Amino acid sequence: MTGWDVSPSGVEFVTSLVQDAMDDVAKDVKAYGTDVVSAAASAGTISGVYCGEAPTGPIGVALALFTEKTAGDVVFLGARAAKSVNGAREATAYYLAGDEEMAARAQGKALTAPKIDLPGQGKGDAGK
Repeated sequence: MTGWDVSPSGVEFVTSLVQDAMDDVAKDVKAYGTDVVSAAASAGTISGVYCGEAPTGPIGVALALFTEKTAGDVVFLGARAAKSVNGAREATAYYLAGDEEMAARAQGKALTAPKIDLPGQGKGDAGK
C-alpha cells in the first residue's frame, strides 16, 4: 500500500477553483495599479522649487514607495499559486500514469518557493 490517496477529479476541481481565484486576483492587481496612480494624482502636490519638473505630493510619494516595496510580495503570491496548481496537476498526471516516484518529485518541486523577477532585480523563474 502506498502513501498516496489521490482523487484526480478532486484535484482538478480544486485547482480549477484556485485558477479562477488567481484570475480574479490578477484583475484586482491591475486595478490596484490604476487606482494607486489615480489616488496619487488626486492627493495633491507641493508646488515650488522643491518638487522638480513634475510636482509630487507627500501622499503620492508614500503610495509610490509602498507600491515599490510590496511589488515583490504581490508577484510572489501569483507565482506561488501558479506553481502550486501546476505541481498538483503534474503530480496527479504522474500518479495516474503509475509513476509515484515522479509524482513525489513533482510534488516536492512544487513545494519550493518560486523565484520572481522584478524589473531591475535579476532573473528568476516566476511561476515555474
